[in-house]
Amino acid sequence: MKYKDYYKLLGLETSRVSIEEIKIAYRSAAKKYHPDLNIGDSLAEERIKDINEAYRTLSVPASKRKYDRIWNSRNNVRNYQNIKGKNIFSMFLGDIEDNNKEDVDTKKQIKGEDIETEINVSLEDAFYGLEKKISLRTIEGNMKTFSVKIPEGIRDGEKIRLMGQGKKGSNGGKNGDLFIKIAIENSKEFKLYGSDLYTDLKLTPWEAVLGTRVDVKTIDGETKVYIPQGIQSGEKIKIPSKGYKDGQGGRGDLVAEVKIMVPKTLNLEEKEMYEKLKEMSRFNPRTC
Repeated sequence: MKYKDYYKLLGLETSRVSIEEIKIAYRSAAKKYHPDLNIGDSLAEERIKDINEAYRTLSVPASKRKYDRIWNSRNNVRNYQNIKGKNIFSMFLGDIEDNNKEDVDTKKQIKGEDIETEINVSLEDAFYGLEKKISLRTIEGNMKTFSVKIPEGIRDGEKIRLMGQGKKGSNGGKNGDLFIKIAIENSKEFKLYGSDLYTDLKLTPWEAVLGTRVDVKTIDGETKVYIPQGIQSGEKIKIPSKGYKDGQGGRGDLVAEVKIMVPKTLNLEEKEMYEKLKEMSRFNPRTC
C-alpha cells in the first residue's frame, strides 16, 4: 500500500496532537476541499478522499498509535537524510550559481493569475442552496456566462472556485482559477450574525402585559413561542436551533427582539377602555 502522510493531509506538522485537534484540522481541510467549493477540480475530489481516509485512521486512538510508528520512523529518516545530504553538498561544492537559470526560467510553465469577483445572494437562497448563472466580462472584453452551484448553508464571505476560469497561463502553463466570493444579503424578516438569525417579534400591549403564546416565523417555517407576562420592548427571546446552518451539521439560534406595537387608530369602544384603564392604573413608567 502506498504511504500517505495523513498529518500533512490534515495540515498538521507533528503527530503529537490530540484527537480534538485532529477533529478540528479535519473539519478545516474537508471544508477547504469540499467539491461544491472546488467545481471542476478533480484533484480536490481525490484530496477529499485522502482527507477522509486520514481522519478515519487518526481519530481512533488504536489505529493512530499504529500509524504513528510508521510516520515517526519515516520522518526521522527523511530529516536525517536531508541534513546529511545538504552538509555533504555544501562541503564539496559550496554555493554554486546555476548559469542556465535564466534560460530554464524562460521555458518554465507558468500558471495564469487567479481572478476574484463577488456576487450577492439572498439569505434564503444561501440557506437552501441553489444553482445560479452569472455573467462576467472576460480579459478580452467579452461576456461569459457561468453556472455556479452554491451549496446550502454557505457562509458569508466564503469563496467558490471555478478551475481554469482565470487568466491564461504562459509557456503551456495552466489557466488560473476564478474565485467567487459570496455576499449574503439580509432579508426583511431576518438579519444574519454568524450562525444566528435575528428577527423582530411584534406584540400588542395586552399580549405583553398578560403573556401569551405566539407563532414566530423562522427561515424554514414557523414555531410557537411562550411570551411571559410583563415582557418589555427590546427584550430578546432565544429560540435554539432555528437559526442559520453552522457548517457542522447543526444550526445557530433564532433571536426574536420584542417590539410592543401601539394601535394608531381606535374605535370608540377601544378608546373608552383605554380611558378607563388610564383612570384605574397607577402605573407610571417614568417613576419606575
